[in-house]
Amino acid sequence: MTSPKRIAVLDIGKTNAKVLVLDCATGAELDVRRRPNVVVAGPPYPHYDIDGLWDFLCAALRELNVAPGFDAISITTHGASGVLLDEMGGLALPVLDYEYEYPENIRSAYAALRPPFAETFSPALSGGLNLGAQIHFQKTAFPEAFARIRQIVTYPQYWAYRLTGVAANETTSLGCHTDLWRPGERQFSTLVDRLGIRDMMASVRSAFDVLGPVTPALAADLGLDKPVPVFCGIHDSNASLLPHLVGREAPFAVVSTGTWVISFAVGGDLDHLDPARDTLANVDAYGRAVPSSRFMGGREFELLTADLGPLDQDRARAALPTVLDRHIMLTPNMVAGSGPYPGLKAQWVGAETATGSERWAAACLYLALMTQTCLDLIGARGSVLVEGPFASNGVYLDCLQTVLDRPVRAVSGSTGTSQGAGLLAGVSLSSPSRDISGYPDQEAINGYAARWRKVVMAL
Repeated sequence: MTSPKRIAVLDIGKTNAKVLVLDCATGAELDVRRRPNVVVAGPPYPHYDIDGLWDFLCAALRELNVAPGFDAISITTHGASGVLLDEMGGLALPVLDYEYEYPENIRSAYAALRPPFAETFSPALSGGLNLGAQIHFQKTAFPEAFARIRQIVTYPQYWAYRLTGVAANETTSLGCHTDLWRPGERQFSTLVDRLGIRDMMASVRSAFDVLGPVTPALAADLGLDKPVPVFCGIHDSNASLLPHLVGREAPFAVVSTGTWVISFAVGGDLDHLDPARDTLANVDAYGRAVPSSRFMGGREFELLTADLGPLDQDRARAALPTVLDRHIMLTPNMVAGSGPYPGLKAQWVGAETATGSERWAAACLYLALMTQTCLDLIGARGSVLVEGPFASNGVYLDCLQTVLDRPVRAVSGSTGTSQGAGLLAGVSLSSPSRDISGYPDQEAINGYAARWRKVVMAL
């Protein structure tokens, strides 16, 4: 196979989906198409608009094939999703929205089935954030439809299957708190046998594998005039991690920001992870276990924006001294059920007369302190790289560098998920980064941080 010159990346996040073309030589984004990732309320349960997404992906590929053109396709998607295929290759059941909460009796039955944390390094999470819980729910609640299943594939690989007709699973998605994978042994967990699905699980392939070319019928529909290889694909947070694994010596940490803020301790060990605080092992593109932690920081930022209006960084930065002096605080969690403080509900402290700018300053401090907590829980060492939307939030970055008191670098450019997926197919990346100098009054920040932790622990 000749080396591609331009890569089309299908990037399906929990909130938005996009298709973009990257230049292989420079990593530059040449063109992009976007749409929201819609959740259909039901029946039979909240699920993703797969037909709408497919129509969008195909339309985008047709347009981008005309200009700027592409000669390979790579894929990245959010985790906590799998697809149940019938014998015709269609959906045996809709692709379930992982935020859906199942009936209590089904949740209790699953709790008795799932393997211990020491086997999977996958914590018990809310809703369908454990893919094994989704499959158990679907099997229990819809036995007739479940009986039609012939293959189960992870979510990035489903879209690769639609493009190539080749079914596969892949370890970054299997290792993403599914309960279905044993990171230490690089094999399926005991849960697949308890659920009776081992024979349904498609073969496991590397994220770097080419599964095949776009099928001839689809290639004709898209206007492709030559074979276009499709790479197996990768879980989005691990796509963000991948560029930093190339040519960088451990230990270091990566904070990947989007709907979720995922922290990775590269070069760390799994010995001290606490499943009660949303720490876990992810699996990188090379199949290696990586200590990780997370909170839904991007979703919380959206909620703050809806409440406070858009963030004005200059005004928020100017308000920081007042926030530090008056200890105006936001406590966890604006999104319940995940993160290092899963049982808490957000409260404003000392904010009765606070302005919008002061609340935004406190919110940026909150996001930095939540990130610090997540990094501490996984024993992260060395410098910290922040990529994704939060890499442009200067107030957050300054606060984070100050509370960590070690090098923080903001990685700019296109979102790391798309670039990481492009790297699978040979894109050369040159994402610029900058050192963060931090907030000048470290004593004030540290005093605020200590008080915030005391308030949180009291709650």
